[in-house]
Amino acid sequence: MSEADCVTCGAAVALPEDAEVGEIVDCGGCGTELEVVGVDPAELAEAPDLAEDWGE
Repeated sequence: MSEADCVTCGAAVALPEDAEVGEIVDCGGCGTELEVVGVDPAELAEAPDLAEDWGE
């Protein structure tokens, strides 16, 4: 299992061995949703807010 630092609070966030770029994980320290942007080395970024698409 690899780890990366939360970009919001700096806490270590454990990533599953099979983590893929684009996967969303939650920080256990502050609850921020983070997007995996790199796996070797492990790197996180704040997940983008997805707007609801109501079929418009």
